[in-house]
Amino acid sequence: MDLVKGNMGWIEVIAGPMFSGKSEELIRRLRRAEIARKRVQIFKPVIDDRYSTNGIVSHSGLEIQSDTVKDADEVLRKVNLLTEVVGIDEGQFLGPGLVTVCQKLAEAGKRVIVSGLDMDYLGRPFEPMPTLLTMAEEITKLLAICIRCGNPAVHTQRLVHSDELIVVGARGMYEARCRRCFEPEVASRPHDVSTAAGAGK
Repeated sequence: MDLVKGNMGWIEVIAGPMFSGKSEELIRRLRRAEIARKRVQIFKPVIDDRYSTNGIVSHSGLEIQSDTVKDADEVLRKVNLLTEVVGIDEGQFLGPGLVTVCQKLAEAGKRVIVSGLDMDYLGRPFEPMPTLLTMAEEITKLLAICIRCGNPAVHTQRLVHSDELIVVGARGMYEARCRRCFEPEVASRPHDVSTAAGAGK
């Protein structure tokens, strides 16, 4: 967004499946903002405690300190008036209010960068990310590598049985799959996780 002039705020969305580098890209942009001496605040959902309770950590091990929030409204309450850049990881976990919150922050002149899954474990739009995509000035769609065939992967394959929309986990519970290898029905039936994970090697 190098063309933006003045104090206009805007929204950037980094979307894609798990293991596509969304958090890594978010961290990269936030670190560049810090190097540019921008006032930065960073948030992540409190339920995402896979690698750290007080930091955003990519699957490759990059980390940046963050504040935890229960929902999008808490982001709005915690953002300082002088903050220039707001980073939000795992936006799909923060509820439908995220869209309104991001719009309010952008209208207040802040650069808002959100990363998250745009599709759920069944391949359906994972709100609020798809709606946020329509509001954003800049969209980055990242692809992972299919664990089975090596093709570009757009899907997140759940390997454990659960009817819950949100099941926080990483390797061993999820893997990236391409359109051809994606099996949404796998998560709908009980099965052995180790068998499913082995089938992807």
